[in-house]
Parts: sequence; C-alpha cells; structure tokens
Amino acid sequence: MTLRTKFLLFVILIHGVLILLAAQVMRTNAPLFVGLEVLLLVSIYFTAQLYRSFVRPFQLIAAGVAAIRSKDFSLKFVPVGQKEMDQLIDVYNHMIDELRQERVTQHEKSFLLERLLQASPAGVLLLDFEGRIETLNPAAVQCLQLPGAALLGRKPGELPGEWGPALSSLQAGQPQVIRLSGIQTYRAHCSHFLDRGFTRNFIVLEELTQELIRQEKQAYEKLIRMMSHEINNSIGAINSILQSFGYYTPQLRAEDQPDFTEALEVSINRNTHLANFMANFANLVRLPAPNRQPCDVHELLRAIYRLMLVQSEKHGITWHWELAPGPLRVSLDHQQMEQAVLNIVKNALEAIGANGTLTIRTTTEPPTLSLLNDGPGIPAEVQQRLFTPFFSTKRDGQGIGLTLIRDILLQHDFRFRLETQPDGLTAFTVHLQATE
Repeated sequence: MTLRTKFLLFVILIHGVLILLAAQVMRTNAPLFVGLEVLLLVSIYFTAQLYRSFVRPFQLIAAGVAAIRSKDFSLKFVPVGQKEMDQLIDVYNHMIDELRQERVTQHEKSFLLERLLQASPAGVLLLDFEGRIETLNPAAVQCLQLPGAALLGRKPGELPGEWGPALSSLQAGQPQVIRLSGIQTYRAHCSHFLDRGFTRNFIVLEELTQELIRQEKQAYEKLIRMMSHEINNSIGAINSILQSFGYYTPQLRAEDQPDFTEALEVSINRNTHLANFMANFANLVRLPAPNRQPCDVHELLRAIYRLMLVQSEKHGITWHWELAPGPLRVSLDHQQMEQAVLNIVKNALEAIGANGTLTIRTTTEPPTLSLLNDGPGIPAEVQQRLFTPFFSTKRDGQGIGLTLIRDILLQHDFRFRLETQPDGLTAFTVHLQATE
C-alpha cells in the first residue's frame, strides 16, 4: 500500500467520524452541530492543503526519477516556497548539474580517446572480457593486413600467418619484437584496463621498420663512405703505378714479357673489380628519392623479359604470363623500379637454376605484381634475414641486391613480401598504387 493511499484512508476515516458526530448532535445540540460543521470544513481545507504538500513532492520525485532513468540530465526544478521541499529541490538540482557535467566530461574524453585511436600510427586491439578482438583502429588493420570485419570476434592467437603464433605468446607487461618475412618489424605490447570493475586487455602494435632501417642506414652509410674514399684513392694510385710498369715490358727478356704483362692485367682487373664492388655499396647509400611518373608496369615487365630472354633460354627456364587485361598504370620511378624488378627476376632465375618456370602475375584490383618461381623454397632460418644488409646465401654474394630492392620499394611506399607459399612456389609480391 502506497503512502498516498494510507493518507487518503486516514483522512476519510477522521472525516467520517466527524460527520457521524455531527449527525448525532444535529437535533439535540445545535451550537455543537454548527461547531462540528465548521471544524469539518476547516479540517477539509487543511487536509487539501496538506495533501497538495504531500502530492507535489511525490510528483517531483517521480519526475526526477523518470528523468534519471531515461538519462535526461537537463530536467531541473524551481523552488516552490516550502522550506523542506526547496532543500530537496536544491539537492536534486545540484546532483543533476554534477551528473550532467560528469557525463559531458566522460563523453568528451571518450570522443577524444576515439579520435586518438583513429589517428594513432600505432595499431590498437581492444579485447573483450573473453579475450576476443572487439575493436581495432585503422593502424591495426594496416599492420595485420586483413579486413577489420575478418578480425572482430577472433582471439589474437587465432590470426592467420605469422601474427597468430607471435601474439599467442604475448604476455602482459612483456613487450615482444615481431619480424614478418624479414622486413616488417613490430613491437607488440599487452596491457589492461578496468571496465565496469572487470579487467580487459588491449594490445598495441608499434611499427619499427622505418626507424630500424633509418638507424641501420646511418650506421653503415658512414662506414661505406669512409671505406669507399680510402679504397678508391688507393686503387687509383696503384693502377697508375701498375700501368707505368707496363712501359718496362720491352726491357725484359722476351720469354718473361707475356707473364709480366698478364700479371699487370690481372692486378689492374682485380683492382677495378674492387672499385666496382665499393661503388655498388656507395650507390646503395646514395639512392635518391624516386621521381614518379605514370608508367605501364606491363611494358616494364616485357622490357625485362627481352633483356633476360637469352639467359632464360640458355638454362631452359620458361616464362609464364598471367597479366591482368589492359595496361597497369602506376606512378613510379621507371629507372629505379626497373632495377628493382630486374634484381627480383635475377634472384628468381638463380633460385630456379635450370629447367623451371618463372610466373609473372598482375592484378588491377588491387594493383599487385607477383613473380613466382618453382625453385627450392626459402628455409625458415633464412626467411627472417632476407632483407638484412650484406646478408647473402650465395658464396660470392655481396648481400646488397635485396637491400636495394627493399629501399626502392619502401621509398615508393609499396608493401611487399617474399615467402615460400604452401604450394611450394616462392613468390615475391609487390602491392602497387595505381594512378588515377
């Protein structure tokens, strides 16, 4: 039973008694009857006033509760002239102001956090209470290279490729460096926050590729320049002296002259080879910014095919073409990109050896270039070191071919990947950016 019902029952009972008393004395005691009637009217008047004083606070409280329940923090009350009621209204209005301000502040912070996550260069994965991906920002989508819809609802350890095993072993408070295909390097960090009193985890993925390459180039650039300067100065002087020795050839016995001449030629050739060797390293650190121009990638590939045709036929290697219809126009530096693709083709032909197939495949949506060979696959221990400067699996390799390819593609902002696929083919895939 509500308080209002109890009050009404009490009022009815009291006034019923007064009416009965008035009815009893109506014929026997007229003055008392008049007094009771006056008392009854006064009681009804004060009861009505008292009822209004009770009902209005109830109505205000009900309206306030409904506003709070609907999360409407704009409803406020004005004083009604009653001390107790005005105190309640003042407390309510103050509480509503605090709630509204807290809600606005929380909304602004949430909006700021959302904007920061969207603009952050670091990838952020928010996990739900069960450890599944609930939200991720654009940087995380770019890092994982998968559509956002395909990532939601999955545990980090269930992600495909190299990400799954790497993130499955990630421990809170223990950052881990992840290297993908020997080129992309990330730092993964796991932490937690409280949500409604329960712990939720999140993962931050920070790309280190560009910073590591920059530091790497700074380290070997000074060394190469110093070595190139010293060696070229020495080689120039030595070759000059060796060539001067050639003038003394007629002074030797006839039977010694051929050996003497051959020794000088071998020495000069070796010095020239050493100079060219250092020039290759010097060119690596002096790679200019790309001069981008619209280019048809298909025409570039056909030009490289004509260049490598004799070598391919000599070793029985067949070129298989799977080109997208029409031209594939991309904004790039033709000379640099030609050098990069030529190095990729040379590496593929060397990997095949003899009697194999080199497949050239392109797509337009998205624009990609893939070169696949059926030679021996890449061992796992080599995969992680492929694009490390000066690393080579060849006996006489200098270890700058893939490094040059890497730098050219990175300067073009082309994503790329070199790996042996499950079907046994080794693919070098470059994600191009088509022109408008």
